[in-house]
Amino acid sequence: MSGTTSEKEERKAGKELYSYQQGAINKIFKSFEESPEDYHLLYQLPTGGGKTVIFSEIVRQYLKHHQKKVLVMTHRIELCKQTSKMLTEFGVENKVVDSKANLDDQQKYSCFVAMVETLNNRLNDGKLDISDIGLVIIDEAHYNSFTKLFKFFDKSFVLGVTATPLSSNIKLPMTDNYQELIVGETIESLIENEFLSRAETFSYNVGLTSLVVGANGDYTVKSSEDLYTNQDMLSKLLYAYETHSKGKKTLIFNNGINTSLHVYDTFRAAGYPVMHLDNTNSKKERAHILKWFKTTPNAILTSVSILTTGFDEPTVDTIILNRATKSLTLYYQMIGRGSRIIKGKSKFSIIDLGNNLHRFGPWGADLDWQKIFKSPNYFLDSLLNDEELESNFKYEMPDDIRQEFANSEKVAFDIKKTYTISVKKGESSKVVLERSIAQHAKICVENSEDVYDALALMKLLGEDIDYRIQRYTKCISRSTYNFVDWLKDDYRKKLRAYLRDNFDTMFEEIHGRLPE
Repeated sequence: MSGTTSEKEERKAGKELYSYQQGAINKIFKSFEESPEDYHLLYQLPTGGGKTVIFSEIVRQYLKHHQKKVLVMTHRIELCKQTSKMLTEFGVENKVVDSKANLDDQQKYSCFVAMVETLNNRLNDGKLDISDIGLVIIDEAHYNSFTKLFKFFDKSFVLGVTATPLSSNIKLPMTDNYQELIVGETIESLIENEFLSRAETFSYNVGLTSLVVGANGDYTVKSSEDLYTNQDMLSKLLYAYETHSKGKKTLIFNNGINTSLHVYDTFRAAGYPVMHLDNTNSKKERAHILKWFKTTPNAILTSVSILTTGFDEPTVDTIILNRATKSLTLYYQMIGRGSRIIKGKSKFSIIDLGNNLHRFGPWGADLDWQKIFKSPNYFLDSLLNDEELESNFKYEMPDDIRQEFANSEKVAFDIKKTYTISVKKGESSKVVLERSIAQHAKICVENSEDVYDALALMKLLGEDIDYRIQRYTKCISRSTYNFVDWLKDDYRKKLRAYLRDNFDTMFEEIHGRLPE
């Protein structure tokens, strides 16, 4: 594949394609020519690779050489409009079939662009003539809303395009509706040839065992909001932003409107330029917010779901996943919003606050899409569940906090190892937390001149305390929300009391003198 400057300039001039795009078109037409008229073919290409460009050129060539018509289906109105515009740029006159469309002139058109629900209504009402549709193209084909329309096109060649050939519904695998998958250029190849930006990922371990999986196979909004609206998570989000993205254009994805509003309030209170966007905003409000986001260099936009597809803002520098998901497709869609390349931008940042990196691997990893397409359940079953993910976590004290404990050679404490040893000795499990408290007290005293210094340092240990409690509750197999919450509070009270009662003695043992 070539990514030369002259090649890119030709593409900008109009209808010229990159070599990998032309190669994909050749493969698709070869399949078209060798297969039955009702064949269903799926094509995979990463977000930012130009799927719309590819199928627009396919439409142009198809109409030039065949006497039948083309239908392009999308699942969102924004994609419908973008697709229609791109087809027009390729010289394909097309008609958008929306809820207000007048179809009296449909015979004048050889190409239609329709949203799936509107099309379904028009077809059931018999208001759109599809008798001469030879080619059906489905954008974002992993969504299952399209499958109910296949019955209308039993004599048409169906081409589905997607970045992730994994069905949005695990009960309806894509192999049920497509006979073949053609895999396009990899993310790594697109990065190497300067078609996509390279990602730098910063991942923060988050306890997700309180989350509930809903009927759609992903985490429910309610359980997500219970977790992501608590002050600890909001503080972690702000800390991550200030550490890795301060002053950069940042797009934050949340699972729930209430979470996004909490995020908005948090960043606004901290003095940062931020706006919130969800599907309840009017078209006018949305246009205003997106224009502001585009033109403000250090803008922060916190959103819910709606910007995962049909949104292209290449100036985004950082994507923050302020949510967890079990959907590989959603994971790639969210990150893809930051991967667009423009002059002066060769990389972008990902801040993961949902263990998504641990679950799916790095964005752009070498995934076997053919295997995922053919055996989706095997792939999904191989993903680690939340408890397995968290069992592999190891708390690492942030650099700025570690500096406050510079006099301590070691700050970590292995809860699981301590628990295993205490069980073998026949001791009560409570001694594990007692020893942990003593170790926390020791590192506070090592870096203090008086008890007030030590108590101030204790406040920096919040994440470490929460991590140790989570590990402890796993060991004793008790992890109800109320119990864990009580245990975290009790640990802090006991550590505070331990420091007050034992500071002078510990200080003398450590420093060889009494505190002044």
